[in-house]
Amino acid sequence: MTATASSLRFALLVTAASGFLDAYTYVTRGGVFANAQTGNVIFLAIEVSRTHWRDAAQHLWPILAFVVGVSIANVIKTGRAERRVHRPIRWSIAAQAAILAVVGFVPATVPNALVTVPISFIAALQIALFRNIGDLNYIAIAMTGNLMRVTEAGFAAIVDRDSAGRRAFGVYSAVIAVFVLGALAGAAATGSVGVRAAWIPAAVLAATLAIFVIDERTP
Repeated sequence: MTATASSLRFALLVTAASGFLDAYTYVTRGGVFANAQTGNVIFLAIEVSRTHWRDAAQHLWPILAFVVGVSIANVIKTGRAERRVHRPIRWSIAAQAAILAVVGFVPATVPNALVTVPISFIAALQIALFRNIGDLNYIAIAMTGNLMRVTEAGFAAIVDRDSAGRRAFGVYSAVIAVFVLGALAGAAATGSVGVRAAWIPAAVLAATLAIFVIDERTP
């Protein structure tokens, strides 16, 4: 993985986009979480228990798309993709931005799966490809793990007076904060412009692609 993909600025942009998308899909697509799949697994089980098969399917398809996305990300990480595609990480980011740009044109009247499935695929690529900020692990699409890590880092910083803990606390606090801000922006923008709000995280991901290009040209 490149230094750019593990930098704090890159992580913050990806995380903000993830928070935005979770709010976006929840508001516009029938309460479906297209990023973190825990909610979809729970809702799937609830709908199956009620024999509401059509409602259950709305939560099943994003889960399957997530599995496919993680599988493709593993192909990229193992280097197999580089045999056919030059700079696959960049192409994956470009594909994510393009998918969201298309999603912004999809009216709210179409079946929810036409939007939640591709967004779940994007989320899978993000969580599988982008897990590190330097030597720290993080999760861009869900905050449970990050909340645990920020608590542990805070304990180390305050109780053990550990300098590494203070640094980790600052990093994880920033990640959580931008996720919350992204979700707030997602809810507000979706309420204002509807499905077209997907163009905002598309622009954010396009910005991360620009960072790759700039970093490569910087001596």
